[in-house]
Amino acid sequence: MGLRISRALQAQLLAEAAATPEREVCGLLFGSNPDSVTMIRSCENIAENPVDSFEIDPSSLIAVHKAERAGGPSLIGCYHSHPNGVSKPSLRDVEAGWGMNFLWLIVAGSQVWAWRSTSLGTFDRVEIDATD
Repeated sequence: MGLRISRALQAQLLAEAAATPEREVCGLLFGSNPDSVTMIRSCENIAENPVDSFEIDPSSLIAVHKAERAGGPSLIGCYHSHPNGVSKPSLRDVEAGWGMNFLWLIVAGSQVWAWRSTSLGTFDRVEIDATD
């Protein structure tokens, strides 16, 4: 079984990336388990060069972690777009080192691709099981 994410959430990710095709968009993924995205939250990309990299605003991350500790939704991953159309994690993505078993969605072209970090600097491709 692959990653479960609704077609509506995928459409939201694609629309967000299409709205600013010249720069990477980014945000956070939430779910009740690591194999099911139930909510996304767009975040400001504060990277020095958002044309080819992303950095989620730290204040967004702090707020999410505080909410999670208080019983809020569980953070299971992040997403970002690759305006260059490459569906695989970039060297910058690999160097980000968000930890093991963290889900990454990459919007490239007109598709959403799923990856899971398996150890520092390595990713496995995850099939997406679209739901209604």
